[in-house]
Amino acid sequence: MDSSKPAKAVKNAVKTASEKIADVLTPTVPGAPGSAPPTVEEPTAPHDPLPPKSEQGAPQTRTPTGAETDTPTTANGQQGAYLTTAQGARLRDTDHSLKAGSRGPTLLQDHHLREKITHFDHERIPERVVHARGAGAHGVFTAYGTAEGVTRAGFLKKGRETEVFVRFSTVLGSRGSADTVRDTRGFATKFYTDEGTFDLVGNNMPVFFIQDAIKFPDIIHAGKPHPDREIPQAQSAHDTFWDFVSLHTEAQHHTLWNMSDRGIPRSYRTMEGFGVHTFRLVNEAGDTALAKFHWKPTLGVHSLTWEEAQMLGGMDPDFHRRDLYDAIEAGAFPEWELGIQVLPDTPEETFDGIDLLDPTKIVPEELAPVQPVGKLTLNRTPTNFFAETEQVAFHVGHLPPGIDVTNDPLLQGRLFSYVDTQLTRLGGPNFAQIPINRPHAPVNDMLRDGFHQQAVHAGVAPYRPNSLDGGNPFPAGDDEHAFLDVPVTVAEAPKVRANPASFDDHFSQARLFWLSMSPVEREHIIRSYTFELGKCYHQAIKERQLQSLANIDPELCAQVATGLGLPAPEPTVPLADVTPSPALSQVGREWPTDGRTIGIVVDPDSDLDGVHQVRAAVFEAGMVPLLIAPHGGMVGDLPVQRTFATGRSVEFDALLLAGAPAPAPDAIGARDDKAGTTDTKTVDPRVLLLVEECWRHAKAIGAWDDGVAVLRQARVTDTPGVVTAGSGAEALTAVQGLMAAHRVWDRFPATVA
Repeated sequence: MDSSKPAKAVKNAVKTASEKIADVLTPTVPGAPGSAPPTVEEPTAPHDPLPPKSEQGAPQTRTPTGAETDTPTTANGQQGAYLTTAQGARLRDTDHSLKAGSRGPTLLQDHHLREKITHFDHERIPERVVHARGAGAHGVFTAYGTAEGVTRAGFLKKGRETEVFVRFSTVLGSRGSADTVRDTRGFATKFYTDEGTFDLVGNNMPVFFIQDAIKFPDIIHAGKPHPDREIPQAQSAHDTFWDFVSLHTEAQHHTLWNMSDRGIPRSYRTMEGFGVHTFRLVNEAGDTALAKFHWKPTLGVHSLTWEEAQMLGGMDPDFHRRDLYDAIEAGAFPEWELGIQVLPDTPEETFDGIDLLDPTKIVPEELAPVQPVGKLTLNRTPTNFFAETEQVAFHVGHLPPGIDVTNDPLLQGRLFSYVDTQLTRLGGPNFAQIPINRPHAPVNDMLRDGFHQQAVHAGVAPYRPNSLDGGNPFPAGDDEHAFLDVPVTVAEAPKVRANPASFDDHFSQARLFWLSMSPVEREHIIRSYTFELGKCYHQAIKERQLQSLANIDPELCAQVATGLGLPAPEPTVPLADVTPSPALSQVGREWPTDGRTIGIVVDPDSDLDGVHQVRAAVFEAGMVPLLIAPHGGMVGDLPVQRTFATGRSVEFDALLLAGAPAPAPDAIGARDDKAGTTDTKTVDPRVLLLVEECWRHAKAIGAWDDGVAVLRQARVTDTPGVVTAGSGAEALTAVQGLMAAHRVWDRFPATVA
């Protein structure tokens, strides 16, 4: 160090160290917030805006009427090197308002102050009433061609690639709520097809709480926080929710899905999606079929444990969106196959006794296999969250030729609701002209004016027929791929406010779901009901819901009743005789480990050569290694991503131990609650906590060299899913094999059959 210029020498040393870490991290571990590493000093040399990060995308630069512009997507972003007003006038200063002297009052003529503050005061738009908490990503859908026989939709023709934008969301919480709450998730996909936009607006559960859209305000009001105290946030564990679903027993099937592990997915990448409703397909010959849409994740369906979800709600409420964006940045692109269940379009609109217009019912895959028709790959994150994820507008009525709606009463109500919602949220009828919503097909709609009109329409005759504009626009026929409202015959019937008799079966499919679960999944469902009902204040609501559980399965009811300290009632309806559907269980199969995260505990005395090999092998396998060490910076020549103070087990899908670190200098209870007391500890207690939590959460754990001593001290050796090996490579191989099943559930034998 140059003693004559100590400050400069320290600054240079810090810069060198940060650059060294950046050089190691940039091509490997995701999470860098910007597209270029920052300097310690404030940059002062003017230059154009930095480009987006490599994984970021943006809406195509289409015109408001769908025409291509051949301009880069960055053309919609900020331009130039200098700060300006909204009108482009360059500014000298944005840190001081214009005053009458340095201590005088602020002057009304300060137009820059007023513009800056006024725009800030109006930055927010109303959040969605439901699905307010969301995360989105861009991608591409590639069709297999296997659907060409049942639908004329062009985007499903073999080899056709279609740009998409997907938004995942929770239902009940506000924009600021946590990702990992127990809730239904939205899975909405916007296909920018060349025949018009197709919005497949679904959920991660194939059924819904209600059968008729007129009840939608009721179920949402019941699930939302209580109106007097605005609590609890993003939860169904309260009286109004259980009051409603126990009175409206049609909700029992969806409620059972919510109480299962499906209610707390591990990741959006390991979450199924469903179109929920039955749609009508029409092919080139005019033949029709009914269909249900499914999204199948290539990584398999995988969930959090309840304790993990609770921990993440406190330490990383953005866990799901962070996981999605980090995976895309790391090149582990999330993928799903789109599949359809094709069902005959009969006058009764039923299949094997199942009413296809009832959104609380599924068709088991064993009766109607899901046929893959294409693959969705998400490969770009948003450039601007508000402009894209928050302003994207979906609508179940955005349909391409070849796909039409049915008379499902929930779907029929949704056809009205979505447009109505956008008028308030997005400030008027021209929401389709916002860049993220612009079609990738020519638009000539004769719709004019209104708030936020961005198109500059030519002509004088926005009506039909006309001669002043030469007759333009003209109607299209089948040869021009016009949308077809399938001419379904509507039976003569009186106007009534009623459901068909087939809608009255509220328990058989809930029983089907319960009997299809593995023993460990049943344990989790029992725990969920016990917790949620235990949070209710009124005994009457608990007793009423227990009656519904008795009508689903007596053992489920008895186990929950025991946890609540209440007697288990007898069923009031005959128990349905159903055949279990193995496809509904998340347990029992193996899946790729792409994109998973492995925590590796190291310290300066660890086998660092072995860690080098393991780290390289993890990257080679398409996963992400995160090194956990006593301190930040570097251990040897390895970059540290987490310290014992900042790391927590919920970040990792598996844990490897390369050493037995002694308590670090900050392992004191006064500084880190996780440290507790270290008086008698030879291993840092936060490392032991990592091991204990991973073990409780049924994750694979491996160790070699000195790391084996940590397993002994944690008393988890010789238990299922805990492996010791002679080298890091052997430990990784064993752990990766265990990870293919997601969890090591046989570590905790179930008590229910």
